[in-house]
Amino acid sequence: MHQTIPPHRFYPYLTWQDIDTMPDKDQVVIIQPVGAIEQHGPHLPIAVDTALGLAIIGRALEQLGPAIPAYCLPPLCYGKSNEHWGFPGTITLSASTLMAVLTDVADSVYRAGFRKLVLLNSHGGQPQVLDIVARDVHQRQPDFWIFPHFVWQVPHQVGDLLSPKERQEGIHAGDAETSLMLAILPDQVHMDQAVTEYPPQRDGLLSLEGALPFSWTTRDISKSGVVGDATVATAEKGEKILANVAAGWVTVLEEIYQFSPPERWRN
Repeated sequence: MHQTIPPHRFYPYLTWQDIDTMPDKDQVVIIQPVGAIEQHGPHLPIAVDTALGLAIIGRALEQLGPAIPAYCLPPLCYGKSNEHWGFPGTITLSASTLMAVLTDVADSVYRAGFRKLVLLNSHGGQPQVLDIVARDVHQRQPDFWIFPHFVWQVPHQVGDLLSPKERQEGIHAGDAETSLMLAILPDQVHMDQAVTEYPPQRDGLLSLEGALPFSWTTRDISKSGVVGDATVATAEKGEKILANVAAGWVTVLEEIYQFSPPERWRN
């Protein structure tokens, strides 16, 4: 049931007595992985975002020092993926449903006595939803600190392994994701069907992502469902990416554990 998560770090394996008597629960870090079930081109399974999030946080929790109490909840496999529903297989929640589920999870974590919750997001279509949940929950419970973090936002040097074009435009099912999947679930990757597809070039300030985005769905920008170059992916590269991003998460989890807001924030 724990999959890639170390068993001693897997929240569901605790008893209620374990949780009731756990010391310093206000400092314990609880992690909720939030993934997606959505198309990732003709060569990758629809579980990519969920699988990658679990692999990365699992590796990080293996390396995290034993003195830091951190526990991972079961992954929420469904996310807000309606930008991909033009392709068969995608399963999506609405933004309101995802917000409601995450809010209920957060409320349950708070009632158990914990005061630090990481919403570990591995799908690029929903950071704003998690941001709203984090702010609203903290507004209601000022002593509850929510950390809505995208899996790729931690310190890493993954860009050094990718081409300049891929770093700039490879946002879905390209080199990085395919390489990671070759490292963790190689039997589910069909490299004979891997393709390269980038969106049409645009001039001006507007872009798919960044400071001045516009609304789009994947069907608007890709025929295959791929936005990037999957053909150059390798398992060796994927293992380097996994190790690099997981190391970044170790650093971030350490900082979250040590996080203590100044008293002036509480007034």
